[in-house]
Amino acid sequence: MLHVVLFQPEIAPNTGNIGRMCAVTRSRLHLIHPLGFVINDRNLRRAGMDYWKSLDVQEHADWAAFRASPLAPRRLWLFTTKTERSFWNVRYADGDGLVFGNESSGAPAWMHDELSAMKVTIPQANATLRSLNLSTAAGVACYEATRQLVHASVSRV
Repeated sequence: MLHVVLFQPEIAPNTGNIGRMCAVTRSRLHLIHPLGFVINDRNLRRAGMDYWKSLDVQEHADWAAFRASPLAPRRLWLFTTKTERSFWNVRYADGDGLVFGNESSGAPAWMHDELSAMKVTIPQANATLRSLNLSTAAGVACYEATRQLVHASVSRV
């Protein structure tokens, strides 16, 4: 199982899209508070998440609570534009966590320090643009990790 970790997400539709992707890939979604929206039926309906109750989602009061949780992944990959290491050039493992900062400011500096050895980026053909949308980046990352895990399990057969 992969873990998708959203640090203080701000936009309900992005989180809804990521939740849908997690449900389809059977990945666990971790939401680290505070959120920029309230998880309620109205917001979830607007985000297209009428199946939210069937999603494996864990909410954490803050980063420390997430790290202390027995359900948190041990190995974390921080997706950021502030590194040169491509997400294609690492090996993902079952149980890994894919960490994403929020829409307006990304991951805070202290998180970059804590996860400095595990930072990866999604390469962009047009480097003058800021970055991908959060839900797009999470989808690209999750499917690359899933591809590697499926390929690894097929290779063992």
